[in-house]
Amino acid sequence: MKKILAADIGGTNSRFAAFTIHGKKIRYDSSIWISTNAASSFSHLLELLVHSNFDLHPIKADVAIFGVAGPVVDGLRCSPPNIAWDIDLTTIPDTFCCANALLINDFLAQAYAVSTPAFSNALEITAGTSVPNCPIAMLGAGTGLGKSLLVPDRSGGYLPVPTEGGHGVFPFITKDEVEYAEFLRSKIQRTTIIQDHVLSGSGLEHLFEFHTGNVAPSHTVVAHFTEHPTVLKWFARFYGRVCRNFVLDTFALGGLYITGGIAAKNPIVIEHDEFKTAFRGCEPHNDIFSNIPIKLNQNEESGLWGAAQYGADHLMHTSEPHPMV
Repeated sequence: MKKILAADIGGTNSRFAAFTIHGKKIRYDSSIWISTNAASSFSHLLELLVHSNFDLHPIKADVAIFGVAGPVVDGLRCSPPNIAWDIDLTTIPDTFCCANALLINDFLAQAYAVSTPAFSNALEITAGTSVPNCPIAMLGAGTGLGKSLLVPDRSGGYLPVPTEGGHGVFPFITKDEVEYAEFLRSKIQRTTIIQDHVLSGSGLEHLFEFHTGNVAPSHTVVAHFTEHPTVLKWFARFYGRVCRNFVLDTFALGGLYITGGIAAKNPIVIEHDEFKTAFRGCEPHNDIFSNIPIKLNQNEESGLWGAAQYGADHLMHTSEPHPMV
């Protein structure tokens, strides 16, 4: 049986899982989480994995697929914006990983995961009707903001497509929001504010400080959302606005999947009226947006399933990505 090492390398946690291919399906075997910040380099991260109690030694895998939060070059290199070190698979010692290893964008992995059991229990946020032959959008905020697409192919399935849409400029609208933008520029020392600066853990921390004058880590902020309704309201509005623009840019009338740690652990953000108002506020297309189905993925290991599915396709030497239904 073929063994797959799947990984989801994030700004906070690095998740690893072992999968086995059974026929045309993948089977989850085991997983382990390692703090990304505990490693001084990607090689060091793999060294930590090798010396852990993880079931599958990386050199014994038939293929290793590393999903990483950042733009991937040639399937081998990446400079993740929210991680202190770069990744270059050509420099990894042979003792730390198998020869058949590839990098993919972490949200490409999320898109591949849609066809796996990882998304089978996705929570319905807004009922609607998926429009045939239209893309499905994927978006999620955590340590950073990620986006991807599922584009219809000619066989009735979908082609997963990565993006770096989280680095697009964030659209501030009202006078109060423009004041926040100036505050944010002073905090991050950047002239241009991208969506990743706003819809992320650090963005939530800055928003909390702007409204309260206090400093707190994002996990503390979300734990006390109900005590700070203005912070929740603004963050929900920003989230809905970015989702609307992404769906509008891509005409993703097939639906919207929201993933990522912030919403997964705090559905109140996207269940908030401010999210729904911002998402549907698209004149003259309000009627279209009111019927787009929205689902929330709360499986924090979905990226591992997606990376494993990508790895299974790679091993089967398919010329096109795995079709999805």
